[in-house]
Amino acid sequence: MNSPQALLQQPLSLPNGSQLKNRLAKSAMSEALGSIDNHPTEALVRLYGRWAAGGSGLLITGNAMIDRRALGEPNNVVIEDETDLPVLRRWAEAGQATGAQIWVQLNHPGRQSPKGLNVENVAPSAVPFNQALQPFFAAPRALTEAEIVELIQRFARSAGVVKSAGFSGVQIHGAHGYLVSQFLSPLTNQRDDQWGGSAENRRRFVLEVFKAIRAEVGADFPIGIKLNSADFQRGGFTEEESLAVIVALQAAGIDLVELSGGTYEAPAMSDSGKHKASSLEREAYFLEFAEKIRATVKVPLMVTGGFRSVGGMAAAVASGALDLVGIARGMAIEPDLPLRLLAGQEPEHAVRPIRTGIKAIDRMALMEVVWYSRQLRRLAKGQATKPNESGLWSFCANLVHNGLGTWKTRRLRA
Repeated sequence: MNSPQALLQQPLSLPNGSQLKNRLAKSAMSEALGSIDNHPTEALVRLYGRWAAGGSGLLITGNAMIDRRALGEPNNVVIEDETDLPVLRRWAEAGQATGAQIWVQLNHPGRQSPKGLNVENVAPSAVPFNQALQPFFAAPRALTEAEIVELIQRFARSAGVVKSAGFSGVQIHGAHGYLVSQFLSPLTNQRDDQWGGSAENRRRFVLEVFKAIRAEVGADFPIGIKLNSADFQRGGFTEEESLAVIVALQAAGIDLVELSGGTYEAPAMSDSGKHKASSLEREAYFLEFAEKIRATVKVPLMVTGGFRSVGGMAAAVASGALDLVGIARGMAIEPDLPLRLLAGQEPEHAVRPIRTGIKAIDRMALMEVVWYSRQLRRLAKGQATKPNESGLWSFCANLVHNGLGTWKTRRLRA
């Protein structure tokens, strides 16, 4: 019988013919390490050099934006053209230094962008956030048909630049309430044209994005997607609709599907209290949904969220429900975690919920970005992480950091 670490050490072949050296993948986290005018920096080169040395088979970058007019947060990297090819190439080389693949996650925030950062926010429909989040996010303007077509081509153009820079692949961000996810959900997509209405029309945008990227990068370049299992909101995107999207993407030729769930309004990833006891016992939050998917499709599946032990990860792989174990927050505080897991050792630090003590803040997924982004900035500087840093201190420090960043960003555009 294979040991847990032996199961995790197995390579994985993707549909396009490329191979990952093991079953551990660093899932995307928002680094916010771009320059104030949204160019990639040497900090990203250093950070991914550290993660490459950490031993995982796949590194997926934080979300790179496809449109400079649509930022998700200050210091996002924007990839629109080949202006930044030299530093992009160094970033790609750093991530592949030990034989890992490094994929760039491509994203557009849609309505999910802080007030004041962009001149305006756009979305499939002009649907504002719930009352609790309206102080933080402005109501969006509905996209025109021409703008939708342009955005599809922007995804493709950004993917082409990523390939030219030497990265191993790309991942479409179709989860967590960003633009692709907004098109899929009937809560945020209330259009009555070919891009909305029926579930088939609502998934048209993501399928067209995939087809445009494939046409740009060719058959041999891996394309993955991060997709919500559900919105976890009444009347929202359901597991049945998610399965239908995955079936359609498999038919179109997707290489990897990462399962996740939730939005800023219903942050399923950040609150273990919202998951069933069976999910917590088996560690992976979305493992039951992965089992349903596996019964229907054969596309490689990656599940991120909830894993705590070598045994839990190995058991999930052995079950056949998933092919890759996604790790995010653990690698923000322990960059060499994959090496420990591949040696059969448990994590040194437990991932814990981040709380500020301010109820309105703690109900949102905000701290899961804020606190860990600060850890990533330390790693990028070559510093040690602070696994026990106060959530309230982190929130206050980041409030100042992002407020200044938003002001600088708007000033550059004035």
